[in-house]
Amino acid sequence: MAQGSPTQSGRAPASAAARIRVPGLVLGVGLGGFVDGILLHQLLQWHHMLSSTDTDNIGVRYYPVDTVSGLEMNTVWDGLFHTFTWLAVLIGLGLLYSRIVDSRGQVGSRVLWGWILVGWGLFNLVEGVVDHHILGIHHVRADAYQLWWDLGFLALGVVLVGGGWLLQRSGSSVDVDTSPPAR
Repeated sequence: MAQGSPTQSGRAPASAAARIRVPGLVLGVGLGGFVDGILLHQLLQWHHMLSSTDTDNIGVRYYPVDTVSGLEMNTVWDGLFHTFTWLAVLIGLGLLYSRIVDSRGQVGSRVLWGWILVGWGLFNLVEGVVDHHILGIHHVRADAYQLWWDLGFLALGVVLVGGGWLLQRSGSSVDVDTSPPAR
């Protein structure tokens, strides 16, 4: 069987699929962070990075979002969070580009999207456990159902990791031959 061609099962060869695991995970972390930051922080305004520091577990000064100075400080920390997610996307794209060029496009999109979903799910799990539960600096939505929102965020992370894992395993390689046709 030729290097990079599909296996008997139609799945991408392990070496080709493994090349985009890290870029996919890093892209997933960055994109998952953007979804969290844009949807939950900005559009729905359910929380900001330091919006629950009045009940946190590490003693961070409280910055209430209903005051100008509190919102300013939360906006700065949201900006730092977005900087992290932006850098993760840039690094993921750089890694992906270098790996795709090296593999000559021999990895199908299901493999890449699967790893991106796994990365997004890992972002939800790590961010949810650390920020919502261990540090307590913010919660998905601070209301009577706060714990359920936080647990739902973690459950979504588990679904994304599992679904992404299954998706990348179902992917096949695609041999993109860029050489001109024989005459």
